[in-house]
Amino acid sequence: MIRRPFGWTGVEVPVVGQGTWMIESGRRAVESLRLGIDLGLTHIDTAEMYGNGRAEEVAGEAIEGRRADVFLTTKVLPSNATYDGTLRACERSLKRLRTEWIDLYLLHWKGSHPLAETLRAMEELVRRGQVRYIGVSNFDVEDVRAAQQALRNERLACDQVLYHLGDRGIERNLIPYCAEQQIAVAGYGPFGSGGFPQARSHGGRVLAEIAARRWRTPRQVALNFLMRLPGLFTIPKAAQPEHVRDNSQALEWPLEREDLEAIERAFPAPDHDVPLGMI
Repeated sequence: MIRRPFGWTGVEVPVVGQGTWMIESGRRAVESLRLGIDLGLTHIDTAEMYGNGRAEEVAGEAIEGRRADVFLTTKVLPSNATYDGTLRACERSLKRLRTEWIDLYLLHWKGSHPLAETLRAMEELVRRGQVRYIGVSNFDVEDVRAAQQALRNERLACDQVLYHLGDRGIERNLIPYCAEQQIAVAGYGPFGSGGFPQARSHGGRVLAEIAARRWRTPRQVALNFLMRLPGLFTIPKAAQPEHVRDNSQALEWPLEREDLEAIERAFPAPDHDVPLGMI
């Protein structure tokens, strides 16, 4: 699996990780995550919101005995993100994840509590050794700047945002800004969260034609295209072993210029600023 430095941190993280949004509980989910770890998909993303903590429990079971191999991300809900609430939420997540530290702790989205208080708590968690890096999720450029300005002792490491072929708005301003600031961009929902192009649609046919030429799958083609820029990472859902295997082989080959041009025509990026997508 191809790895890249995770923003300014310099930590090498696999470009393709494993997401747990709406992941099913049970043995199959745990085994799928473990298979992904074996295949090099060692960035595991979860959140206290997912299944009311159940996804964190699944992730915790999956990484048991493999903690040192994993780059673990979880998130605090905005409703919990007061200073004291953030500290308590992290303690609960640590227990569910069966770990003593979280590699990357994110504010899930901007809420009503003062951002400075949330980030002050996150800096305290770094000081305690319970969190290594601080980040945000679903933040556009203006909000990323506000988060940077609110931090006193740490640097913002990541912004996790929606990014798929049908929602490429972050390419206009957010990706360039984060690249300039050495902030990693982690794209969630790379297959459109249930809206992946249908095989009979124009875009679906384009992906299928490229996949056939390259002896790949349409989803591998999509992931390869989305991760073509430096500083980007992706966390597709890891629910089925066959999907995990497919994801693990998405970047081990190059898209040719004609492929890139065909995808650009089929799924054009917006030519004007658009609101940040979110699910």
